[in-house]
Amino acid sequence: MEPIRFGTTGLQVSPLCLGMMSYGDPSWRSWVLEESAAEPFVLAALDAGINFFDTANVYSQGRSEQITGALLARHARREEVVIATKVHGRMGDGPNRQGLSRKHVFDEVTASLRRLGTDYIDLYQVHRFDPDTPLEETLEALHDVVKAGWVRYLGASTMAAWQLAKALGISAGRGWQGFVSMQDHYNLLDRETEREMMPLCRDAGLATIPWSPLARGYLTRRPEATHATTRGADEPIAERLYAVPWRDAVVNAVCDVADERGVAPAQVALAWVASRPGVTAPIVGATKPHHLTDAIAAIELELSAEEVARLEAPYGARPLGPSAPVL
Repeated sequence: MEPIRFGTTGLQVSPLCLGMMSYGDPSWRSWVLEESAAEPFVLAALDAGINFFDTANVYSQGRSEQITGALLARHARREEVVIATKVHGRMGDGPNRQGLSRKHVFDEVTASLRRLGTDYIDLYQVHRFDPDTPLEETLEALHDVVKAGWVRYLGASTMAAWQLAKALGISAGRGWQGFVSMQDHYNLLDRETEREMMPLCRDAGLATIPWSPLARGYLTRRPEATHATTRGADEPIAERLYAVPWRDAVVNAVCDVADERGVAPAQVALAWVASRPGVTAPIVGATKPHHLTDAIAAIELELSAEEVARLEAPYGARPLGPSAPVL
């Protein structure tokens, strides 16, 4: 797997990122794997040339970061991997244990470093926009954690395009380190980011690393089989995200193309995301061996223009409003 440039930075990443949300404490989510079960997936990812790993402080309330750090320390040299994590979600009781205040950013970056067992974080991302904290306060705090040597690059996730544009303008005007990437929700069932966010990122030279490119599994099997899996039965968030009238038509189009190609639907759905203009590295989760195998194969799968048109044709406009819940 050949590395690619991360936006306009000099950083090189694999064209797939392994999402580490799937590894942590099963009491947080029933489908989450503990460290021993997660280890084969991290090994397989490294063997395939994946050097990019994404987690967040809120995943399993820190346990995901601990597993990420432990497994990468065991099987890779620190300088060979790119570790990304996030800040925003609630990490304890009290009014200052969530959000993007200067206090919470500093508290959580040091906590993430401790849990990851590393001296620095390659990509530190704001998990959500915080309307209760002045944007200047957040951006200066992020600039300062870079200057302190704790963080190499800054990224954003899941916000409106105008919010990202405002943040980029403030950072540039103050001479602060700005965001170099956007982690947004993007798949064949939710393409709203194509309207403003993707053009903004291409224009500004930001890397884009879509989360949930397989729509939490909806795009990996026929509609009637979705709720037959552990995660499908335990994901009220997914039902809310993808409760659109044309959902099944999109899913069936994916499965039809996959059947004709003789490949898994996951390969088709992920190949579509990976080939979209401006996409750098989709983030994929893996809790079964074929999840990672399909993801790696998808990077090499080239869809024809006719196949792309069939996959995109059923899509309809989604209602205005936030599409991504806070985890």
